[in-house]
Amino acid sequence: MTTITLKKISIKPLDDRVLIKPEEAEDRTNSGIFLPEGAKEKPTIGKVAAVGPGKLTDDGTRAPMSVKKGDRIVFGKYAGTEVDLNDEPHTIMKESELLGIID
Repeated sequence: MTTITLKKISIKPLDDRVLIKPEEAEDRTNSGIFLPEGAKEKPTIGKVAAVGPGKLTDDGTRAPMSVKKGDRIVFGKYAGTEVDLNDEPHTIMKESELLGIID
């Protein structure tokens, strides 16, 4: 996975890509034991920060996106590209890499 650092910039995803703000990793177990930074699980739940216009189809139209800004979603642990946007971690990935929308 590649990490890119950008400061004071906004990103508009292209085509069927989605910009995600991952939720913070848990800092303790269910039994209350605090986890060191290296032992924390990489987050797989996040909030959609921006979506692209949709995939361009063969006939020149755009396929509608399944997610919208503000949706809470589940994604694969190693999916997408991590970017630091205004000193906050984000991930950009294709819509097909998303696993589901959390109700």
